[in-house]
This record gives sequence, structure tokens and C-alpha cells, in this order.
Amino acid sequence: MLKRVHFPSSPLPYLLVAPQVIITLVFFVWPASQALFQSFLMEDAFGLSSEFVGLENFQLLLEDEQYLNSFGRTIFFSFFVAGLSMSFALILAAFADRIIKGATTYRTLLIWPYAVAPVLAGALWLFMFNPTLGVFPYLLNFMGIQWNHYLNGDQAMFLVIMAAAWKQVAYNFLFYLAAMQSIPRSIIEAGAIDGAGPMQRFWTLVFPLIAPTTFFLLVVNIVYAFFDTFGIIHAVTQGGPAGSTTILIYKVFNDGFVGLDLGGSAAQSVVLMFLVIAMTVIQFRYVEKKVDY
Repeated sequence: MLKRVHFPSSPLPYLLVAPQVIITLVFFVWPASQALFQSFLMEDAFGLSSEFVGLENFQLLLEDEQYLNSFGRTIFFSFFVAGLSMSFALILAAFADRIIKGATTYRTLLIWPYAVAPVLAGALWLFMFNPTLGVFPYLLNFMGIQWNHYLNGDQAMFLVIMAAAWKQVAYNFLFYLAAMQSIPRSIIEAGAIDGAGPMQRFWTLVFPLIAPTTFFLLVVNIVYAFFDTFGIIHAVTQGGPAGSTTILIYKVFNDGFVGLDLGGSAAQSVVLMFLVIAMTVIQFRYVEKKVDY
């Protein structure tokens, strides 16, 4: 006969979890609920008076051509930021996993960019590509390329994509390197004994085994591109020129804090929140099925 084990009730688990629950409620749940509530209101610039307008703010968004254009711009931006940052991180992690001498120094140097704040990362790339003082415009001029991201929208988008991807490479590198080092060396050695070269071993053995990590990073990088790149865009282009780098998250800021359209800005944030939730659900629903754990 099995005896049931009874543990005395203790408030300790609740006390340990309480700080995280409070932080989640104060900094996530409450702001999200406030944005949802304000999206149904029409407020003045100072927030002193408000009027319930229902779904009018959302209707105005669907009629705003600039807002609709920012959707495609955001998808383009997110695709390239996630693709570039994950690709470079995967290549660097593959090289770091093979290094024996000076491995600690090499990995430390690759991790450093993650400690840089997004605004500082944007400022670094802004100085390097400054049309007057930057090094890269000077070199591009010898190649016959006139660089001025203040006037050229395509160049501005390229610059913010590179800055955002560079900022995220270190984060992806950490996870890819940890995933590669967790693979048993006997599997790699077995592939080498069977005659598989380094590239063949990587694509047929290593890459399929780190598929769960790749899926996790795909979700994280898309969310990063949608939300955490605001500081980079604000420091480098401020959404310009002519709105060519105004993605959804920056338009929320621009309409709310610059244009003082509080209700419309709240509606945009609600749409952005549900858009990211929907994309995450789709990824877990369909993409995860192709991942073997």
C-alpha cells in the first residue's frame, strides 16, 4: 500500500514568486490594459479630457496610408534583421566551437556587443556612416557610391538593419555556441570516420541537432525586431528620411509623443501587440512541427 506524502504548507514559495508577479503586473499587464482602454478613447493633447469613441481609432488606422505602408516596411525590416543576425551568429559560433587556442578571448570579444545599449549601438553606426565625418562613406566614395542616408531612404534602411542585426548577433551567438557544445563529440567523430567533410558534418549533423535553438532564436529575434529596435532607429534616422525607416513601433512613438494623438497611438500599440502574439502562435503552431527535439 502506497503512503501519500504530505508536505506542510509554507508561504515561502509564494514569497519567492511574489516579486516577479508584481513586476509582471506593474510593468506588463497594467500598461497593456491601459493601452487597450485608451485605444477606445479620443483624448486631447494634454490628456485632460477624453471621449469614448469605440473602434473609431482602429478605423482611422485602416484608412491611414502611412500606417499601412509601415506594415510592409516592418516585415521587410524584421526579416532581414532576424536573418542577418542569426546567420552571422551561426557562422561565428561554428568557428568558435572549433577554436582551441585563445577560445575564451575570442568568445568574450564576440559577446561584448550585447552589452552595448541600443541607442549607443545606433550612435556607433551613425558615426561610422556619417556622410561628412564617417569612414565608410569616405571609402565608398572611391567606389563611386555616394552615401547619404539623410537623403536616401534605401541607404537609411540598410543602415538601421545592419545596426540592429549587429546588436543582436552576440545574443544569438551565445545560444548557438551553447547548443553546439552540448552535442556529443562522438556524433561528430562518427561522421568524420564515415568520410563526411566539415561542411557536410555541419549541415547533416550539427544544424539539425540545434534546430530547437534556431526555432527559439527565430521567435526572439522577430520580437526583438518589432519592439527593441526603437532606440537604434531613433538614434540613427528618427524614422526618416520621409518615413522610410518608420516601422510600427516607431510610428507608435511618433504619433503618441510627437503628434500627441494618444488614442491613435494606443490603438497602434494594441494592433502591434496582437500582431506579435499572432506571429508567435503561428510559429509555434506550424514552424515548430518541423523541429525535432
